[in-house]
Amino acid sequence: MRIEKLAAIDIGSNAIRLLVSNVIIQKNSDPNFKKSALVRVPVRLGTDAFIKGEISQENENRMIKAMKAFKLLMEVHGVEKYRACATSAMREAANGEEITHNIKKETGIDIDIIDGKEEAAIIFSTDLGNVIQNDKSYLYVDVGGGSTEFTVFSNGKIINSKSFKIGTVRLLNNKKISKNSWNEIEDWVKINTKKLKHISLIGSGGNINKIFKLSGKPINKPLSLIYMKAHYKFLKQMTYEERISELGLNPDRADVIIPATKIYVSAMKWSGAKKLYVPKIGLADGIIKSIYHNKP
Repeated sequence: MRIEKLAAIDIGSNAIRLLVSNVIIQKNSDPNFKKSALVRVPVRLGTDAFIKGEISQENENRMIKAMKAFKLLMEVHGVEKYRACATSAMREAANGEEITHNIKKETGIDIDIIDGKEEAAIIFSTDLGNVIQNDKSYLYVDVGGGSTEFTVFSNGKIINSKSFKIGTVRLLNNKKISKNSWNEIEDWVKINTKKLKHISLIGSGGNINKIFKLSGKPINKPLSLIYMKAHYKFLKQMTYEERISELGLNPDRADVIIPATKIYVSAMKWSGAKKLYVPKIGLADGIIKSIYHNKP
């Protein structure tokens, strides 16, 4: 038996995460990916990028401190290889490339700013393939802070995929997102799912993981459209403070969970899906697996 230690850094619009995993390798069996540590830092880059067009000096300093801490943690864990990926906030920030250069200079950590298609491809390299049944159809929805990725699967194959600039932090801070933007997503979903029968949703992202946990549902059991509608109404009726005190949500989760729920409910309505499956997958998990499988 051999154990490899790999790490992934996910620089999102709402938070920055470090995932350290042990990959347990044995003869005549598939590798076993076991989470060793997960650290989440609530640096909301999206507020800067989507409103001001660039990352503030304050948040750049926080990112540098986070990367220094992550580097030390990776050294302590004995990480052999890592990859750091940044998504929509850093993509759209005018100074995104400059900041990655500064972070490299200050910490030695290389950051790849990836587009929506690569982000979706990395996430698909997780256990998502094990969730999809070859004789069924699915709409995969990954809600982030700055963008949402939609992918349609049928008969075990990808039919179509697209990234839209609607995400939780963007919706929270930009009340002027036009009806046309929502209509564009609705049209895309309806066009790409209209010929598919008995379609289900697969949701990923921190918000849907939290919603699933709050539901008390057993693992692998889906959430219904009825539940999602009721939960959306329930969340909206609570104050921000109540969502923190009564539901135990983190302050940086208690606000974005509402626009996230709206996106999932809308996607279920547009596609005709009655069930929403929530496998615990995300970009960081995908990065770990892509590092392992792409090694020489």
